[in-house]
Amino acid sequence: MRKIGLDFGEKTIGVAVSDLLDITAQGVTTIERVGIRKDTTKVLDLVRDYECDTVVVGLPLSLDGTDSIQTEKVRDFRTMLENKLRSSGLAHVKIEWQDERFTTKLAENILIAGDVKRNDRKRVIDKQAAILILQSYLDKVSNE
Repeated sequence: MRKIGLDFGEKTIGVAVSDLLDITAQGVTTIERVGIRKDTTKVLDLVRDYECDTVVVGLPLSLDGTDSIQTEKVRDFRTMLENKLRSSGLAHVKIEWQDERFTTKLAENILIAGDVKRNDRKRVIDKQAAILILQSYLDKVSNE
């Protein structure tokens, strides 16, 4: 089964999924945020569509490792997603945290190196960050 990675931003949620062997992460989409209930429903649909057994959520800690305002929003999102997974018969799907410090900056650097124009970068940066979050998780798990 696949893994799905999420980069939870203020306006969008970047989404990536693993290949069937859980070796590489590919960007899938960017979800325009509407509200926590609708956002978690969209993620739930993607979990079903891609037959995922794990949701990897980027945890936006401060540089010193403490929680921020955004961290609390992501924790609330995870709680809502856990509840929806249980009530939808997908209680077997795990939710894992992955430290996402520096992923947006790394994603931007990758897109700049790829000569992606500024307006196009804004559209895909969260998806690129989701790829980095999921790939970090996949690499960590394969090394354990």
